[in-house]
Amino acid sequence: MSSAAPILITGVGKRAGLHLAQTFLGRGQPVIGTFRSDRPALAGLREAGATLLRCDFSNDQELQELPALIGAETTRLRAIIHNASDWVAEGGEVAPATVFQRMMRVHAEAPYLLNLALTPLLEAQAPAAADIIHLGDYVSARGSRKHIAYAASKAAQDNLTLSFAARLAPAVKVNSIAPALIAFNEHDGEAYRAKALTKSLLQREGGWEELQHQVDYLLNSRYVTGRIIAMDGGRHLV
Repeated sequence: MSSAAPILITGVGKRAGLHLAQTFLGRGQPVIGTFRSDRPALAGLREAGATLLRCDFSNDQELQELPALIGAETTRLRAIIHNASDWVAEGGEVAPATVFQRMMRVHAEAPYLLNLALTPLLEAQAPAAADIIHLGDYVSARGSRKHIAYAASKAAQDNLTLSFAARLAPAVKVNSIAPALIAFNEHDGEAYRAKALTKSLLQREGGWEELQHQVDYLLNSRYVTGRIIAMDGGRHLV
């Protein structure tokens, strides 16, 4: 069994969180993962040795209890990767006030509370490195016509990066990754895919490995903190 401190990854049931968890476990790096609802992929993570904790970030009690559950599993953390996400557009069946509350809860309030509560576990890594990485979004810097609350919540998350970087230095580095298109969903149609690819200079998906490279870069760096790392394929120049 590895004596390394685990990496906490929120939202490990699919896509980015699942890829990161699988990659770290494959390297022998312990992982604690959170999930909102059970998915088939979670069985594979458990078999690979991940510690999985159910937590619905929209539930006040579950969110408040999560730090204690994590503390019962480990006395220190190598890193926290905030990946848990929700994505609701304005104009649907969900009331605007509820949309805003949901987006802010998942992308800003939950990371804020977890960062504060779990700081002692990160600082217990000293003098070894410790990190917080927020997985943000390209839209945080320019807004979104269709996902106003989502974009605003990701901008709030970026601001958390700045504040926590200043608060926790030098013991803990805090950064954010702001990707545009990482990977299409299986149900995305050909017309949508073609249009999406024209929005960046490189005209392709970033891919999960590109995200992993960015995460690894931040974990391995000893001199980068308080930064929002763009991963957009040159979309800002189109």
